[in-house]
Amino acid sequence: MKLPKYLLVLIALFPIFETIQAQEETLTTEQVLLQKNIETQFDVVIKKSGKYQEYKVVKRTWLDKLKKNTVDSIKTLESKLNTSNQKITEQQTTISNLEGNLAKTNESLSAVTEEKDTMSFLGISLTKGSYKTMMWSIVGGLLAFLAFFVFKFKNSNSITIEAKKVLAETEAEFEDHRRRALEREQKVMRKLQDEINKQRKAGAK
Repeated sequence: MKLPKYLLVLIALFPIFETIQAQEETLTTEQVLLQKNIETQFDVVIKKSGKYQEYKVVKRTWLDKLKKNTVDSIKTLESKLNTSNQKITEQQTTISNLEGNLAKTNESLSAVTEEKDTMSFLGISLTKGSYKTMMWSIVGGLLAFLAFFVFKFKNSNSITIEAKKVLAETEAEFEDHRRRALEREQKVMRKLQDEINKQRKAGAK
């Protein structure tokens, strides 16, 4: 008595839907997929996915969650990158203003050094030495502010570069995983179709 064709198809598909029940260590797969570490999520999903011949069979819910987490991570990095770029722009403006103020102060300092030993500043009579001390104190303060904002700018710039690097790596990792998953799915479907064709030929004899 010949088995119905749909039973043969189910028998052929049965190994594909078998998964290896990995022993739980500390967290379930669903709990791991709630974490922010994308690399750990990929590792756990690959480890706990079923195996069919040389292929991995991944639960669709895990794959969907992993995709959502990856997209969310990319959006978070993009948001941080935009924020860093905005801060850099603001700091560049502040640095430009400080540099302009410093240039004006230096010009004023050069001019007053050629004047009399005694001069008036805001209605106060000062000796040349006192005036120089005050002006250099202002210049020193401006230089300190300039150095601070230059440091902040470099720090923000390094953060931006790192964020871009992480974003590029995450996008490349996600694209590579998506491509490999698609290739595995196509191979499995071709094998399944070949098996169905064999079963049909066997049933036709």
